[in-house]
Amino acid sequence: MKGIVFTLLQQLVTDAHGEDTWDGLLDAAGLEGAYTSVGTYPDEEITALVDAASSALSKPPDDILIWFGRSCMPMFVESYPHVFEGHDDARSLVLTLNDVIHPEVRKLFPGAYVPVFEYDDSDPEALSLSYQSKRRLCSFAEGLLMGAADHFGEQAAVVHSKCMKRGDETCLITCSFSPAA
Repeated sequence: MKGIVFTLLQQLVTDAHGEDTWDGLLDAAGLEGAYTSVGTYPDEEITALVDAASSALSKPPDDILIWFGRSCMPMFVESYPHVFEGHDDARSLVLTLNDVIHPEVRKLFPGAYVPVFEYDDSDPEALSLSYQSKRRLCSFAEGLLMGAADHFGEQAAVVHSKCMKRGDETCLITCSFSPAA
């Protein structure tokens, strides 16, 4: 996994809970934690950190991943504003994952492995995404959907009806975006 994910997690944990909490997560996970944004690290390390955070905060790992995805969206906006240009809403942005955002990720981080999404956008009120990834970070993707909605001043209703972690071949995430109340 590319180091940008680790450096984002470190920044978010440190900002929200302090440097000692990050160090505690590293210790609990048995990791050194010398991450750089351009480095590549074993996938198992993000899993170990999420599991450590889950134990420390008494929250399910999926809740940690959703928080992480949602919370890192403002950092993506700040670091990669050109990706968000030309989009007026979350749906428009999300529909560019495969054709714009993931190719951009591969340019910035050669060798990056990104999930594959298939869309059903036939319903103007909902967007269904089929998520496939060996990493099974579908909850992180859920959080990113919510973070995209936050960025555009919208609310996101997310239903994760199929999940690889529950034995399904792919995850099916349906999201409805609406103006914030």
